Amino acid sequence: MATSGLSAQPAAEERLLRERLQASGYLADEDLATTVWLASALQRPLLIEGDAGVGKTALATALAQSQGATLVRLQCFEGLDLAQAAYEWNYGRQLMAIRLNETQTDGAARVREADLFSREYLLERPLLRAISQTGPCVLLIDEIDRADEAFEAFLLEVLADYQITVPEIGTLCATHIPQVILTSNGTRELSDALRRRCLYHYLDYPTLAREIAIVKSALPQADSHLVEEAVQFVQRLRREDLAKIPGIAETLDWVSALFKLGHNNLPEDMANVLGTLGCLLKTREDRFLMGPDRLRQLVEGRRSVGVAEKGAAQTQVAV
Repeated sequence: MATSGLSAQPAAEERLLRERLQASGYLADEDLATTVWLASALQRPLLIEGDAGVGKTALATALAQSQGATLVRLQCFEGLDLAQAAYEWNYGRQLMAIRLNETQTDGAARVREADLFSREYLLERPLLRAISQTGPCVLLIDEIDRADEAFEAFLLEVLADYQITVPEIGTLCATHIPQVILTSNGTRELSDALRRRCLYHYLDYPTLAREIAIVKSALPQADSHLVEEAVQFVQRLRREDLAKIPGIAETLDWVSALFKLGHNNLPEDMANVLGTLGCLLKTREDRFLMGPDRLRQLVEGRRSVGVAEKGAAQTQVAV
């Protein structure tokens, strides 16, 4: 007979992982926790895609904290190359060694080229630093979609075999395999070769109940009514035709701002709400879209038609 879910021991380990993440301030749902556990058990990298602000980077931070592991972060950007991501030679130190050697008296040992291109003259960048760790390590390769395809090709060796080849030295292998988390905002399509080497999870915006729990966990001092009303407002705001949809980080900023202003619930005066929207809306177009009338409709829970209705339907499916 077919069975569903994890067996007893893996299920217990997955629950323990969720509890440790929660203790580190990250509330993961069951699907995400299972995928993270499998990535660790199979020693496979985990690719997490989703919109900006849904908690992809925060997951790696919480995972490292929950395991007492070293967090090594590689922030990707256009033009990222080997020297910035993996290693480069310490040319200044090599030059100093050559000059010191030249000052030696006759008969002293001469520095050899092989000595100059040894491990001690390597400057470790994030990838080499991660595979050189002797203890638990979480390697976060953040926003991989911002890097060039050429960098992806180099990354395949690291993700497949947890090793880096340095032509002058040879292959440097990991002594303790790091847990690798790659994040992508989906600004470009990633290669099939990269995806094949990773487990995959799409991280969507949280459901209403989960986001309320996240905010209450992060801001326990805020009034419960304020948190619930603010999160409901943000959930409705995400269904609007915005250029940049506010993420969880923006929700936390907004609730924190309202709390610091002394509010125990959403203000009835729309002028007080408008003054705080800089926490949620990060473009000129979005800010001007939210006039007092539309803002009042969202606060009261009324939805517009068209894009808003489409977003509501998508949210129901995601939940």
